[in-house]
Amino acid sequence: MNRTIRRIADHTVLGLLALVFALPVLYLVIGSLKPSDQVLAGLSGFLPTNLSLHNYAAVLHSLSSDSTGHFWRFMGVSLLVAATVVAGGLVVNSMAAYALSRLEWGGRKLLFTLILLLMLIPFESVAVPLFYLFDTQRNTVWIQAAPFIANAFSVYQFHTFFQAIPVSIEEAARIDGAGPWRILFRIIYPMSKPAFASVAILTFLTQWGSFLWPVLMVDDPSVRPLPLEISVFQGQQPPDWGQILAFGVLLVLPVVVVFAFFQRWFVQGVAGSAVKE
Repeated sequence: MNRTIRRIADHTVLGLLALVFALPVLYLVIGSLKPSDQVLAGLSGFLPTNLSLHNYAAVLHSLSSDSTGHFWRFMGVSLLVAATVVAGGLVVNSMAAYALSRLEWGGRKLLFTLILLLMLIPFESVAVPLFYLFDTQRNTVWIQAAPFIANAFSVYQFHTFFQAIPVSIEEAARIDGAGPWRILFRIIYPMSKPAFASVAILTFLTQWGSFLWPVLMVDDPSVRPLPLEISVFQGQQPPDWGQILAFGVLLVLPVVVVFAFFQRWFVQGVAGSAVKE
């Protein structure tokens, strides 16, 4: 009986917490479908009345000329930058983590310690030096992605997962004549789908919302990413909050799609970590 009561209490608390986190998203979606003068109306903003896709059509129409820039071009720039960072990061950081966790060579523990220390340095502290270092490459898609491909936290995530893989599997592969590259691509990588999913989701989420670096490096609308464009769009006077929320929904949609694509392996990784603990 006590166990049943405890389970009901746990589910009630978790349900309330889920509701608290879901309310802003619900307000965003409902507000994006309502007339602008009904958006900022307190709790009544949750009421699904007078819903239409007018705000979405207005956003796409207002950003469809050379003078304002094109919405789909902003979307394409953000997708290209995020995809470059995710794809490049998965390759670079996983290989670095494999070398640090499974290969024997002098100084690897010291190097791994230095990489961990990099996690303590906020990007804001190095943004200005990077700005002057890459000043000649401003207003390019590449410079928006390049500084973020190698990532200390991603190396740490891969390193932790690789360390949990039994060494005996690699030893058996070596006995069969497999070298380091074959072991990496044929054994380690296929067993590490949860790690790849976790790193891909977190990297995409971080990069998709990147704002400070584009502010410093981009002033050409043709290579402007969505997070920077929504700040410009929001600054227009008078602000149309229905359209702003519609823009916000369009900004969030790719994140939802990426999570839906990787969620199976991501959940496996979380569940596996919980079992190990």
